[in-house]
Amino acid sequence: MSLYQSHPSTSVQTTGSIALRTVHLMARSRVVSQSVTKHALQPHQPYQPLCIQSNPRRSSGRGGEEPLHSPPMAPAALAAQVLRGRWFMAYGSFLIMSAAGATYIFAIYSKDIKATLGYTQEQLNTVGFFKDVGANVGIHAGLVAEVTPPWLVLAVGAAMNLGGYLMLYLSVTGRVRPAPPLWLVCLYIAVGANSQAFANTGALVTCVKNFPESRGVMLGLLKGFVGLSGAIFTQLYLAFYGPGGGGDTRPLILLVGWLPAAVSVFFLGTIRIIRAPRPPAAARREYRAFCGFLYVSLALAAFLMVAIILQKRFRFTRAEYGVCAAVVLSMLLLPFAVVLREEAALFKKNTTPEARAAEDYTEPSTATAATKPAPAPAPVPEPPPVTSKPGARLLAALRPPPPRGEDHSILQALVSVDMVLLFTATALGVGGTLTAIDNMGQIGESLGYPPRSVATFVSLISIWNYLGRVAAGFGSEALLARHRVPRPLILAAVLLLAVPGHLLIALGVPGSLYVASVAIGFCFGAAQPVILASVSELFGLRRRRGRGRAGVTTCIGVRCYRESFLVITAVTVAAAVAAAALAWRTREFYAGDIYAKFKEGTSSGDAIGEGDRVQPPKEEQL
Repeated sequence: MSLYQSHPSTSVQTTGSIALRTVHLMARSRVVSQSVTKHALQPHQPYQPLCIQSNPRRSSGRGGEEPLHSPPMAPAALAAQVLRGRWFMAYGSFLIMSAAGATYIFAIYSKDIKATLGYTQEQLNTVGFFKDVGANVGIHAGLVAEVTPPWLVLAVGAAMNLGGYLMLYLSVTGRVRPAPPLWLVCLYIAVGANSQAFANTGALVTCVKNFPESRGVMLGLLKGFVGLSGAIFTQLYLAFYGPGGGGDTRPLILLVGWLPAAVSVFFLGTIRIIRAPRPPAAARREYRAFCGFLYVSLALAAFLMVAIILQKRFRFTRAEYGVCAAVVLSMLLLPFAVVLREEAALFKKNTTPEARAAEDYTEPSTATAATKPAPAPAPVPEPPPVTSKPGARLLAALRPPPPRGEDHSILQALVSVDMVLLFTATALGVGGTLTAIDNMGQIGESLGYPPRSVATFVSLISIWNYLGRVAAGFGSEALLARHRVPRPLILAAVLLLAVPGHLLIALGVPGSLYVASVAIGFCFGAAQPVILASVSELFGLRRRRGRGRAGVTTCIGVRCYRESFLVITAVTVAAAVAAAALAWRTREFYAGDIYAKFKEGTSSGDAIGEGDRVQPPKEEQL
C-alpha cells in the first residue's frame, strides 16, 4: 500500500495536501534514520531479519514505492534470524536441561559403586550425600554468572561434568590403581554433580531474563525437561549398552559424563541474554509458542511412560531398545518445528511493507500534529554509585533491603525473614523427597522388590517429576495471573501432597512403592519451578539455592525405613507450615501486579539486565 493511500483526499492535488505529504515524508525519513541508528548500536537483533534494511525507495510510477536494491535471499535471512533468535535460544536451553538431570538416576548405578569399590551402605550414603551437595549448592555458579557471560558459565559446567564423572567411571571400572579413597570418590561425584548448577544458571536464568513476563511457564518447561532426563538417560543407556535389569550399569556413568558436556558445548554460542526489544507480534504469540513446546514434551512423556510399561512387561532386545531411543531422540527434535513456525511468522510480518511502515511511522491527523514535537521520555532514575572497595560493598549490602520484587544483594536476601522461611521449606520438604529418590534402589531391595523394578521406579519418578514441573509452572502462573494466589501457598500445598508418599514407604504396604514413586516424583518436580519463581519474584532475578538431605541406612524389612520416613513426614508438614507462613507475609505483594515493571514501556531484556539502563538517542531527549 502506498503511503498516500491512507489519505482520502489524495486525489485532490492541492498545494496544502502536497505540503502536508512533504512534512509526512520528512518526519518518516527522520524516524527511519533514527531507528536504523538505534538498531545499529545494539549487539543482538534476533527479531530484525537481515533482509530488513533501510533501502532507499523511489517512485514506481504507479503511485507506490519500490526499493532501489533488492534484499538478500529470504531463506538465508530467515536462517540467520532463526539462529540468532530468542526461540532457538530457548530450544537450546531445553536440550541442555534435558541432559542436566543425571543426578536423579543415581539409584540405578549406585549398587555397582558399592560392589566394585567394596563400600558399606553407610559409605555409599556418604557418596550420595556429596552428590546431592554438589547438585544443589549453586551460589558460586550464580556469582560466576554475575561477572561472566552465559557461554562461559556453560563451559565451566561442561568441564566439571566431564572431569568429575569420567574420574568416577575410571575409579569404578578399576582403571585407576590403587583404588581412590572414599573422600576422593566423594569429590569426583560432587564436582560432576555440581555441573548441574552451572547448567541451570547458564541456561535457565538466561531464559528467565529473556522471557520475564512468562517466567513461571518457562521455568516449568525447563525444569520439566530436567525431570524427563532420567528416563531419557535410561533409554539411551539400554540402547547403547544393552538391556539392563541388574546388569552392569558402570557404562551409564560414562554416558552421564560425556553427553551433557557435549550438549552444552554445542549450544555455547546460542545461550545468551538478548536485549533487543520484542515487537508486539512476538509478545502476543509467546504463550502459544510455549503451549507448542508443552504439547511436544507431553507427547515425549507419554511415549516414555508407554515404553516403561512395555519394557516392564516384556523382555526387550537391544534392537528394540534402540528403536525406543531413536524415537526419543526424534521427539527431542520436534520442538525445533515450533522455533521455525514462530520465527517464520515474525519474518513474514517484518518483511511486509505495510508492517514496516506501521512500525516506523504513525500517521498524524493534521499538519499541526505532524509538526508537533514528540514528548520527552520519562527520566530514567540514576543507579546507585558502584564502588570497588570490598568494605564499601559490604556496608552497602547491609543497608535496609529494597522492596519485595527488586534486586537484593546476596547478604540482604540471606538475612531476610522471607528467605529463612523459603529455605526452611526447601530444606525440609524438598530434602525429604530427594532422600527417597536417592535411596529408591535400597528401599526397593529392603521391601523385596526384584532388581528390574529399580529402573522402573527411577523412570516413574523421572516422568512424574516432569509432569509436576510443567503442571506447577503453568498452573502457578495461571493461578497468580487470574486469582493472585501467592506461589509460596502453592508450594505449601505441593509439600503436603508428598506426605502420603512418605507414609506409604514408612508403612511398607505391598506394591505401594510404585504409587509412592509417582507421588514423590510429582511433588519433587512441582516444587522446583515454584521455588525458583518465588526467589526471582521476591528477591530479583538472581539465582541462589540450597537444600538439605537426611542420611539413611539400608537393611531388609519394613522396619528399615519406617522411622526415617515418619520423621521425613513430620518435617515435610513443618516445611508446608513454613511455606504457608511465607505466603501470609507476601499476600499483599502477590495481590498486586508483580509484572508491572516489565510492561510499562520497557523491553524484556533491558528491564531485567543488571546494571543496564535504556538510553534513548540524544535527539529523542530534546
